Amino acid sequence: MADAKLEVTDALGSRTVVIDKSTFTIGRRDSNDLRLAGSEVSRDHAEIVNEQGRFILRDRGSRYGSFVNGEGVTERVLAHGDRVRLGRGGGAELIFQAGEVANVPESATATAISDLRHVAALLEGLRALGSGRVLDDVLTLVLDSAIDVGGAERGFIMLANPDTGLELKLARARGRITLPGQGFGTSRKIPEEVFETGKPRIVADLLDGDLASVHMGTVALGIRNVLCVPLRLVRYLERAEQQVGEERIGVLYLDSREKGSLLSDSTRTALETLATEAAVAIENARLYRETIEKARLEQEMRIAAEIQRALLPKASFNGPFFEVAATSIPCRSIGGDFFDYAETPVGRLAFALGDVAGKGPPAALLSAMVQGIFAAQAVGSAEPAKTIADVNSALIRRAIEARFVTLFYGQLAPEGMLTYTNAGHNPPLVVRPGGYERLEAGGPILGLFEGVEFAQASVTLGAGDWLVVFSDGVSEALNEADEEFGEARIADVVHAHQGADGPALLGALVDAVRTFADGTAQNDDITVMVLRYRG
Repeated sequence: MADAKLEVTDALGSRTVVIDKSTFTIGRRDSNDLRLAGSEVSRDHAEIVNEQGRFILRDRGSRYGSFVNGEGVTERVLAHGDRVRLGRGGGAELIFQAGEVANVPESATATAISDLRHVAALLEGLRALGSGRVLDDVLTLVLDSAIDVGGAERGFIMLANPDTGLELKLARARGRITLPGQGFGTSRKIPEEVFETGKPRIVADLLDGDLASVHMGTVALGIRNVLCVPLRLVRYLERAEQQVGEERIGVLYLDSREKGSLLSDSTRTALETLATEAAVAIENARLYRETIEKARLEQEMRIAAEIQRALLPKASFNGPFFEVAATSIPCRSIGGDFFDYAETPVGRLAFALGDVAGKGPPAALLSAMVQGIFAAQAVGSAEPAKTIADVNSALIRRAIEARFVTLFYGQLAPEGMLTYTNAGHNPPLVVRPGGYERLEAGGPILGLFEGVEFAQASVTLGAGDWLVVFSDGVSEALNEADEEFGEARIADVVHAHQGADGPALLGALVDAVRTFADGTAQNDDITVMVLRYRG
């Protein structure tokens, strides 16, 4: 059998391996003839087959491919001196040599011993990265491991920000010392170039050529040697035929004043492996932080929703001449609708239902404020038009931009006289056995115009008549055919439950809306108040 060997460089260091089988297997799996380390080396990556003295490299369906002299191959006859790379950058490099196998020189032993330090530091860093640390801890571990592996004097990590470009996140020096970011004094040219191209950059001496003029600040610090590698996040896809997704999230930069292992091939390979694993750890830490922040916000929203529910009056309220029931179902955690009712000093039932423009926390805050203003105004004996005008003035004084409120406010007297003002709200319905009547008198929405006068009107309710006040989340609820629920359906539900009590009618209305809109998402708050005059 013809003699051949491979000069191997991977995360485990540099070594020479003899091809001593007719089929020589290569990969990360322990059972391979040549076991390699590297994030882009597959378990069963490639094989070299000796066919009558011809050595043929065959890719075994690896994820990141096999390359000979920079060209991607699935099968290639190897020639003396061919450079084989397994993976695109974070894998392993092999140099094929045919002919007599020379004894491994003693210097190779010294190199292997030196590489063991790289491996130990690398494995320590990778183990720590898998322990679910928070982002600051991950950055510190990555940088300290990189400085140890490279024998660098200092280094930093920059992460990409969609708005501001590369941002310096952490700078450290040998001995696990944190450096102030503003005092690092290094040119951004190399990190930005590496991030833009996705290719590592090694500078053996910044004084060579015209580099000194470009990196004057760095040279002034005595820095001569630089190694900068991209932090690449590889997206693992479900099918082998899918194109591999890759995203650059930042760079890892190291420098030193003296030449050393920072410039060796084994150091570069080890650091590229570390950078690949670090990118995953950094992204996981980012996602973890976002998850914690999201959980905190969700908890705050739950508390806000509980407070909002506590601000609303109890769901049903009965008096000597009336019964009333109401509910508000927000389309998000908290909504912009509200309702309230109270008895006035002159024995009337005062009630209101409002809808603030918008959704979410801003609408909920304004809703709570308007509810408070209404509660303060309604305890007096002013007519509805005067009360609504005062609420409007209070909103105008606060000058809350682009936040408006529709509001219906009414007072029901014991003899059945309902006096009301409608400030731009959906007209409530007075539903009687023979049909229904819309209540429209009033004025514009609140918070828009200063000094507006609001009209008021009165209607007499008979014993057993129902008043239904609702937000547009009820009347404008859509089904899959884009039809609105509409006022007629509201009246039909009331007629069908004319003899029910308030909570039962309220439940029937809400169920009817949900059944009608089944299959479509709720896109607005559903708020309903039903009031029956007993006579």
